[in-house]
Amino acid sequence: MATQAQSAVSIQQEMVRRRAPFVMLGVMILSSTLLLRVISFQFPQDARVSREFATQRDANAGRIETFESARGIIYDRNGYILADNRRRFRIGVSPNLVADPEQTANDLAAILGRDPVEIFNILRSDALYVPLGTIDPDVWQQIDALDLGRAIQEERLFERFYPQAPLASQVIGFVYGQGEDSLGSNGVEGEYQNRLAGVIADQEVSNLPFGVPEDGSILQVGDDLVLTIDRDIQFLIEQELQRAVVETGAEGGTIIVMDPRTGDVLGMTSYPTYDNNNFADADPDLLNNPAVSDTYEPGSVFKVLTVAAALDLGVITADWVYNDTAVLTVPGGVEIENWDRRAHGLVDTQGVLVQSLNVGAATISNLMGRDNFYLMLSRFNIGTITNIDIQGEEQGQVRIPGDEFWSESDLATNAFGQGIAVTPLQMLTAINAIANEGVIMQPRIVHQIIDGDDIETTRIVALSRPISAITAQLVTDMMVATVRDGFDEAAQLPGYSVAGKTGTAEIPDPGIGYRDDAWIMSFAGFLPADNPQVSILIIIDSPANLENQRWASQVAAPVFRRLAERLVILMEIPNDEIRLALEEQGGMVADTP
Repeated sequence: MATQAQSAVSIQQEMVRRRAPFVMLGVMILSSTLLLRVISFQFPQDARVSREFATQRDANAGRIETFESARGIIYDRNGYILADNRRRFRIGVSPNLVADPEQTANDLAAILGRDPVEIFNILRSDALYVPLGTIDPDVWQQIDALDLGRAIQEERLFERFYPQAPLASQVIGFVYGQGEDSLGSNGVEGEYQNRLAGVIADQEVSNLPFGVPEDGSILQVGDDLVLTIDRDIQFLIEQELQRAVVETGAEGGTIIVMDPRTGDVLGMTSYPTYDNNNFADADPDLLNNPAVSDTYEPGSVFKVLTVAAALDLGVITADWVYNDTAVLTVPGGVEIENWDRRAHGLVDTQGVLVQSLNVGAATISNLMGRDNFYLMLSRFNIGTITNIDIQGEEQGQVRIPGDEFWSESDLATNAFGQGIAVTPLQMLTAINAIANEGVIMQPRIVHQIIDGDDIETTRIVALSRPISAITAQLVTDMMVATVRDGFDEAAQLPGYSVAGKTGTAEIPDPGIGYRDDAWIMSFAGFLPADNPQVSILIIIDSPANLENQRWASQVAAPVFRRLAERLVILMEIPNDEIRLALEEQGGMVADTP
């Protein structure tokens, strides 16, 4: 019996000895597999696996979100906000993740102010995701409190907001699109898109309410802009322009106010306009800024440039005279007539402006000759963009000798602003050369760009010197006489010397010639004439309620006076008597040992 037991144990030991290598090999293989699996987690994961891990992680601690930094704020020159941002939430629902569609539909409808049946149908649909719109933060808090989990998804974004709207809408422009699709368009928003836009990037955020990116460096907001625009001046000119358009029954109009010494645009408006908070509902034709994008024939205002050019070239002098015979026939058989169809006899240079004589202006341009005339127009930057820092500027149109459609008669008609097209900004910029001792300053809208602690002040740039300071003074005196002694007396402002000129321009009608039932009436001027601090251009397009007021001196000049009366108060410009007394007193003090 003992022998049999020993034999059985020996057989079992032999079986274990034979099987042990296989068991050890299996253990080694299993251990190696597990070890390799653990190591594999350190290798780059398949995108689907990564997304699943991120989903599991986000369900507890946080989530990956596209995060939009704030767009830069736009201020007026005195620090008032013209363009700002407000937080918004773009939300959507995944119907297949909603546990109780009926209750959820009632809750969402009550918060969103929508039809419960509409929401219920959305929640019962087979769609993977349905957008529900963009909402304010307080509305999102109410929805978040429903605790719908991953059934509701939100994206935090900024929405552009214009607290002063519609003030300066055509100057500022607007932002369309949301989140990473947002883009500035027109005006300052379009021109400075790259500087204003904040950084948009993916980042992990906490699931805590109103969580922010863990990496604070991602919040790279856009640059802020400080404009040259003065909010109070802008409001004033918008009021005055709307009043003028309504009272005259005009189709529209434009007013620009500038500092001729720096090129700063203090105010710029056209009417009708739009509200840039609701630009999508506006007439597309109103989204552009007519002050820089529309052209018109300036009419008699242009005579100022013709006279200045001839004086500077020495073709005429202040004492030059000609015999005005009411009609001047120019090459091509075109007859130039005065506005009143009358002969004025012997007229001097100043009289051409004071009496606004077409024959006189055409006579002067003929004396200059075509080469000199168009050379001087180029020096005044007529037909050239001013390079103002605002989107949408047009260059105007000047036909010159050699062009297909230029004719000899253009030399005469261009001299009094007919057959030539300028933007309102071009016209006032050229007039500013008279006010600024012969130097044209480049117009600018943006005064400063603020990037964190760095403040960049934009340069004041002189574009050109078309005429000398002496010529500028001569023409200024003639423009003062035009307001004081001529037909433009309605532009006079008691206590202040005003230099200005009106223009009543015919409106071209392609294929017909010029309309005989509508005109563009304008006034360009500056004050105080001996030390200009502000220049103004007023344009009234096609006034209908004329009532024997056929000329710009009767329509545009009074608007200038009303505007100037309030501008001198806003800008704290003392009248001539006080100003000259202060200057004299300052000189006496300076001369005191």
